[in-house]
Amino acid sequence: MRWLARQLSLTVLLLLGACADPPLYQAQSYVFGTLVDISIYGAPEAQARAAADAVLKDFQTLHQRLHAWQPDSELSQLNRALARGETAPVAADLADMLNDASQLSARAGGLFNPAIGGLIRQWGFQRDEYTPVDIDPVRVEALVAAAPRMSDLHIESGSIRSDNPAVQLDLGGYAKGLALDRALRQLRQAGIQHALVNIGGNVIALGQHGERPWNVGIQHPRQPGAMATVALQDGWAIGTSGDYQRYFELDGQRYCHLIDPRSGYPAQHTQAVTVLIPPGPQAGTLSDVASKPIFIAAQQQRAQVAQAMQVQHVLVVDEHGQRFLSRAMADRLNWLDKHAKTQLLF
Repeated sequence: MRWLARQLSLTVLLLLGACADPPLYQAQSYVFGTLVDISIYGAPEAQARAAADAVLKDFQTLHQRLHAWQPDSELSQLNRALARGETAPVAADLADMLNDASQLSARAGGLFNPAIGGLIRQWGFQRDEYTPVDIDPVRVEALVAAAPRMSDLHIESGSIRSDNPAVQLDLGGYAKGLALDRALRQLRQAGIQHALVNIGGNVIALGQHGERPWNVGIQHPRQPGAMATVALQDGWAIGTSGDYQRYFELDGQRYCHLIDPRSGYPAQHTQAVTVLIPPGPQAGTLSDVASKPIFIAAQQQRAQVAQAMQVQHVLVVDEHGQRFLSRAMADRLNWLDKHAKTQLLF
């Protein structure tokens, strides 16, 4: 099935090499609309299995709660209340997530905007199959004019209301990164010292793979396989946003899920953006969030947006396949194409 193959394309490829003692335990599942892979090195199989199962169970619970189009999810119930102009009760941890997403949206100048769920639905990306849809330009224009923003939310005393009934929340660009941070904490608490967690190309490392760091490959946006590799050290996270995972083609034009809130249309001047995030309590979250506004920003704005997001390691592949990267990222990448041409981003 063509659409499923697109969904399962990983933006960051695991390059594990040969498995030697101590053992490498791997578990996979399909969560957050993508393939999830947990690799645990050097732990007894029973301990590794229990830890991986607990992480995957947490992922599934988080996915069910934050699902943007399943009617019974917490997020869908909240969205219905916001559309009616009502004040809705909200769990404390969901309120924390939305506060955090609001702050990140402000840092991104609104280019990361989880409040545009209505636009995401209009483009057909709140469903399991990404087939072409008939776009209503008038409806898109109306949704843009309504200007839903995270700052429209008021979160207080366990409840949420919105000044703008057009706010419809979609945390698809946030939840996978949050899940990585949660997974790292869970694995550490379970006594796991070395692991790699990959959620559809958003990856975080714990410890290392034997005597070397974990090694991951960055997917080429237009060719099978990796275009570069990077050593991912303890606590570091990496994430890629690309136009080749969730997209459809119509009349020879590619439309991806990364929508510019200013125009209401998918960004079409970028093929992929990869960010590398150093260790910190939100390394996973930033690996998911930060690539989105850089992807959407115009070429001349990308350095400014990256700096606003406090991201130093950035790789951009533009619509023509040209590669731009920061000095910090250039020091970390190993290009598989030794003749690859790059330009300095900042």
